[in-house]
Formats: sequence, structure tokens, C-alpha cells
Amino acid sequence: MANTCICNRNKPFDQCCGRFLVAGQKAKTPEQLMRSRYSAYALGGYGDYLLSTWFSATAAGLTAKALSEKTMEWVKLDVLSSHQTGDKATVEFNASYLESDHSEVQVMHEVSVFQRTSGHWLYVGGEVSSLH
Repeated sequence: MANTCICNRNKPFDQCCGRFLVAGQKAKTPEQLMRSRYSAYALGGYGDYLLSTWFSATAAGLTAKALSEKTMEWVKLDVLSSHQTGDKATVEFNASYLESDHSEVQVMHEVSVFQRTSGHWLYVGGEVSSLH
């Protein structure tokens, strides 16, 4: 797959998020994990990946099937900042999307929290708000 990755890094998909979503590599940084999770949501069909990269204590009740469903048209990702202290990290970003019943682009702002467990970064949760 030689097309540009949807995470807005201007790299080919297979050298960017595809190496995590398709090739099974593990993200080495919280930002890589956040970008690959955004790509999983944007592309749809990667619920298993999303569930496997979710901190188990905060993933209760989620299913790979539900996470695989594409509910919005994600159109752009802007990473604002990334901070890491030991095995904890945050990534702040804006994700632009179109809802099925709206033609106007909406922006979701999130500060995601990540935890490194057994050498692997996992998504714990995030503080989400909408920008208009």
C-alpha cells in the first residue's frame, strides 16, 4: 500500500501506521500509538487493534466488533503536543471529522493518557472536548 497515511505525517501508510495496524509492530512512542489508533478509527475495521492497545482496566465493555465500525468520516489529525515521564505520557491533538448528517467539519480536541505496561504503550483514556 503506497498511499499516504491518513494520520497526516506525509509518509506512506506501510511505513507509518500500517506497520502497526497491518504488520503487527508495536508502537515505540505514545505519539506513534495515538496516530495508529486515529488511523484505525479513520479507516474502520481495526477493532482488534484498538482493543489490544487499550489499557484493560479502562476497556471494560468494549468489543472489537463495535470498535471496528466506522461511525464518522475522519478527515485530519493535528498533533499539538506529546509529553512523557517514565511510563506515563500524554498526547494532545485535534481530530477533524464529518458526521453523517452534517456537511460542516467538526473538531474534537483530546488530551490522551498513555501507560507503558510490560514494555508496550497502551491507551488509558482521554479528556475530550469539541471545538467550533
